Amino acid sequence: MAESASTLIPAAAASGDLPARDAAKPAQANPFGKKKGEPTAEELLANINRALPFSDEAEKSVLSSLLQDPNERLSESRVNLPIAAFYHEANRTIYEKLLEFYDKNIPIDPVMVTNVLRDQNMLDRVGGPAAITELFTFVPSPAHYLHYKKIVLDKYLLRQLIHACSINIHTAYEFGKEQIDGDVGTLVDQAEQRMLAVRESTGKEDNMKSLSSHVAEAIDSIQYMLEHPGQLRGLSTGYSVLDKLSSGLQGSEMFVIAARPSMGKTSFAMNLIEHISVDCNHAAAVFSLEMSATMLVRRLLVSRAQLSMQDLSRGLLSRAQQEALAKATRDLQKAQIFIDDTPGLDVLEMRAKARRLKKQHNIQVIMIDYLQLVTSSSRRAKDNRQIEIAEISAGIKGIAKELNIPVIVLAQLNRAVEGRKGQRPVLSDLRESGSIEQDADMVGLLTREDYAGGKMEVGDEEEEARKKGQALLILAKNRNGPTDDVPLRFIDYAMRFVERSPEAEPDSP
Repeated sequence: MAESASTLIPAAAASGDLPARDAAKPAQANPFGKKKGEPTAEELLANINRALPFSDEAEKSVLSSLLQDPNERLSESRVNLPIAAFYHEANRTIYEKLLEFYDKNIPIDPVMVTNVLRDQNMLDRVGGPAAITELFTFVPSPAHYLHYKKIVLDKYLLRQLIHACSINIHTAYEFGKEQIDGDVGTLVDQAEQRMLAVRESTGKEDNMKSLSSHVAEAIDSIQYMLEHPGQLRGLSTGYSVLDKLSSGLQGSEMFVIAARPSMGKTSFAMNLIEHISVDCNHAAAVFSLEMSATMLVRRLLVSRAQLSMQDLSRGLLSRAQQEALAKATRDLQKAQIFIDDTPGLDVLEMRAKARRLKKQHNIQVIMIDYLQLVTSSSRRAKDNRQIEIAEISAGIKGIAKELNIPVIVLAQLNRAVEGRKGQRPVLSDLRESGSIEQDADMVGLLTREDYAGGKMEVGDEEEEARKKGQALLILAKNRNGPTDDVPLRFIDYAMRFVERSPEAEPDSP
C-alpha cells in the first residue's frame, strides 16, 4: 500500500512552519565541514579579487621618519624592512631611493631627493615635488617610527600569506589536470614550506651581528663551561667515550651509524634513544621503515629490563624478571618517544611529520631506521639510485638544520668489508657513500668481533670466548671533534650495548 503524501512532508512543513516545497528537499551534504556562519568555499573564491591589505598612512609615516632622521633609522630599516613591504609604487620608489642614498653615503633631505628623482625622470611617478615636501612633514616626530614600521610589516606579511595561499590553490587545481603519480607528497610539502616561510619571515630581524656580539656570546659559553666542568653541550648518548669525542649530540647535526646486517645497529640506536628520552627526559621521534612499532617497543622493554627475548617469547620469566619488566613498562610509558613505522616513507613526508612533532611535542632528537629504505618522489630520482640517495641524504640533513636537532640515521655497509682482512669497516664501505659522507657530521661504523674476522680454528675456544660480545663503534668522521674507537660490549640476549674498557675481558657465562 502506497504511503500518503502527508507522510513525505516533515512535521514542521505540515504545520505551516516551513513551505512544503522547501521542506521536502533532501538535506545537502557539506563536504567542507562548514560551521554555521562561515562563508562557503564558493563565497571565498568569489571574493578572491578583494583589495590586498595595506596602510598608506603607515607607509608615509615610515618615509617621513626616515627623511627626518635618516642616519639612525635607515641603518636599521636597511636590514629588516624590505622594499616589497611598501604596497604603493610611489612609496616604494621613494624608499628605494633613500636606500641608494644611504648606500652611497649621499646626504638625505627633501631637496636632494627631489633633484635626483627629477634627473631620473621619476618625479612625476611619486607625485611631484609637493609629495616629497608633504612626506617630510607628514608626522611631527620620528619617535613612533617602530610603531609605523610594525604596521607596514604586518600588512606585508598578510599580503605574503595571501600570495602563498593563492599559489597553493593554483597548484592544487593544476595538479588535478596533470595526474602525475607520486607528486602529491611533493605538492603538500611545497605548500607547507610556503606557509612556514611566511611564519619564519617574521623573525628575521638582526640576524647579522657584529664580531663583538659573537665574541661576547663565545665568552658566555666558555664561562658556562668553566662553571660547569664536564657538562656536555649537546644531548648525552649514555656512552662516556662517545660523549667525550662528540661533546654530546649537537643540534643540526646528522649522525650516521652504519654496519652490516645483524651487527645490532638498530639496537644501538634504540639504546641511544632510550637514554635520551627515558633517562634524560627529552622527547624523541623514531621513523622505523624496517621494523614494526610493536617489535621496537618489545625490544625496548627487553633491553630496559635486561631480559632475554627468547625467555620472554616462551613466557618463561621469574618473579624478579616480571618485576623488572613492570618497572621498564612504567619507565617507557612516561617517556615521550613517538614511533612512525610507515614503510617506504618519502623524505618530504618525513620532513613534514618531523615539523609537526617539533611544533607539537618539541622533539629533541630523531632516529631513522634506515636510510636506504627512505624514498624520494622526485622525477630525477626515479631512474637513478645515486641521485635518489643524494636527495634523501640532503633531505635528512635539511631536517636536522631546519629543526636544529640531531638526527641519528642508520645505514648499510656494502659487502667489501667482508673481504678485507680483519673486516674493519672504513668510510668507503658505505653504500652510495659519496653523498652520505658529505652530508654527515659524524659517521660511526659498528662492528662486532664475534661476527667479523671469520671462523675460529679448532682449539681456539679461548680466543672465541674473548671475542664473545666485544663490539666497536669506529668514529670514522667527526666534523667538530676527534675520531677514535668507542669500545662496547653487546649483551646479545637483551640486545643492549654497554661500555667496556679496551682490555676488558668478557663476563663469564
